[in-house]
Amino acid sequence: MRQSKFFLKTIKNIPGEETAINAQLLLRAGFIDKLMSGVYTYLPLGLKVLDKIKSIIREEMITVGGQEIYMPALQPRSLWEETKRWESMKNILFQLKGRGGSDLCLGATHEEVVVDLVRKRVNSYKDLPLALFQIQDKFRNEPRAKSGLLRGREFVMKDLYSFHTDVNNLEDYYEEVKVAYFKIFSRLGLDAKIVEASGGAFTSEYSHEFQVLTESGEDTIFWCSCGWAQNKEVCQISVGQICPACKKHKVSESRAIEVGNIFKLGQKFSRDMNLSFMDKNGKKDFITMGCYGIGPSRILGSIVEVHHDQQGIIWPATVAPYQIHLLLLDLRREASRILAEALYEKMKKMGLTVLFDERVESPGSKLKEADLVGLPIRLVISEKTNTLVEYKARNSKDVLLLSEKELLNKLITP
Repeated sequence: MRQSKFFLKTIKNIPGEETAINAQLLLRAGFIDKLMSGVYTYLPLGLKVLDKIKSIIREEMITVGGQEIYMPALQPRSLWEETKRWESMKNILFQLKGRGGSDLCLGATHEEVVVDLVRKRVNSYKDLPLALFQIQDKFRNEPRAKSGLLRGREFVMKDLYSFHTDVNNLEDYYEEVKVAYFKIFSRLGLDAKIVEASGGAFTSEYSHEFQVLTESGEDTIFWCSCGWAQNKEVCQISVGQICPACKKHKVSESRAIEVGNIFKLGQKFSRDMNLSFMDKNGKKDFITMGCYGIGPSRILGSIVEVHHDQQGIIWPATVAPYQIHLLLLDLRREASRILAEALYEKMKKMGLTVLFDERVESPGSKLKEADLVGLPIRLVISEKTNTLVEYKARNSKDVLLLSEKELLNKLITP
């Protein structure tokens, strides 16, 4: 993509209320635009990253047997009354009136809708287990939207719901999803820890959060190198004490960002909404459920919080909007222009995605902007490089001068 034709406008000044690193960098680098508190527009660069995050999540959910659906954001009060959550969640629900005075809300979550869907179609053990997921916008009237994409009023969520004949079947699938979540976060360039947290109103057991360590995190977790970890809200021990799991190592305390969570819902929603089935013996029972959430928009912000430096964003290759940023710094020199144009066309034919900065701008501003945007590989052609090309990975200080042939070989086998 030629940058002169691309809708990419970086900005220098960020509103003072934007204190989160992800908000500052994504706004400055032209990935998002703030419409109002907790609500953002994804610009072309940001949408490309978001779509790549969604694709990775989608692939792994399909691998564990998830079938994708797309549920309505607009929901009737009647479903929420069945679970008695119309009042209990009133503080965060966007509630509104429809035609004829009907009470509606925008979906803050989709348990009611998915249970209503399944109870219309599932009535036998032969239909189970079943796993349905969607990637859908959610709306929550947060009292104080903050931290950029980490806590918004409108945000993207992947929610998977599983339906089982019994607890043992749920347990098996729950463990399968755990493995899939670790694969997702690894592919996204995030080192996530699984953390025990409160089960909330759904279950007396722990739920599990996936947390990424960072000083800017909203949560506090206690963890051990053996793999044990708990959220501060449920933890009964202090930093420096011996781990209750391995009995060997001392417990550490860290700030972290929650990037996913999984719950064993049990039969809470099934009982409230009469979601039942006939077992092998012809006996009626309530379906046992689990739910598994990941926020793609929250992950986008989390990646920036973890992968950045003083110059800007450092995108992992798996989610970067483009693989390569090609900078032509010397537009007056014909040899440089010819080399840059030829290289751009050859890389595209190789199937590489390239953002080509051939704009009439100062070399300094182009280089600074490239660091801010943070694509994995920067290629520079200028009078200084002559017939060679300067190669630099965004996550490295090393700079190489390569011939065109050397460069193309390196891009094929980095």
